[in-house]
Amino acid sequence: MVFLLASSLIQGGSVLPGSLVGVKPQSAEAATLEDAAVPAKNKRAQGKAVRQANNRETSKKKVIRGQASWYGPGFHGKKTASGEIFDQGKLTAAHKTLPLGTKAKVTNLENGNTVEVEINDRGPYVGDRVIDLSRAAANALGFVESGLTLVRIEPLYQEAGTEEAG
Repeated sequence: MVFLLASSLIQGGSVLPGSLVGVKPQSAEAATLEDAAVPAKNKRAQGKAVRQANNRETSKKKVIRGQASWYGPGFHGKKTASGEIFDQGKLTAAHKTLPLGTKAKVTNLENGNTVEVEINDRGPYVGDRVIDLSRAAANALGFVESGLTLVRIEPLYQEAGTEEAG
């Protein structure tokens, strides 16, 4: 009875576990039998294209909160990670992971002031700070005197296929 059931299943295109014993993996027969042994749901999953979000898509939704500091006099005139010469009078910032060239809206959570900066350097590397702003950006946010403030950083990305005017 079991033999008849097994024979009919194999002839009908189904393969029982263990029925591949003795079949060489290199043979055409083995490839056909192995394909037939894969459950249908796995075949569908293998054929599906899985779309993964790239870093920019993920970062678009990311809002960063943390402590900001500013830097200027000791770095003014020196090369940044992007290759630009640091100018403490420009609205720029250093961030550890945001892509260089990214524009970001930074809001001082203590007074509500906001400024748009361009990430052109890496850092900060002191304490648990999340961003180092140029003196001009720190001035716009109103924390040059204190040196530190709590901020919210919102990366700003252009939509694909659009260019900035001017």
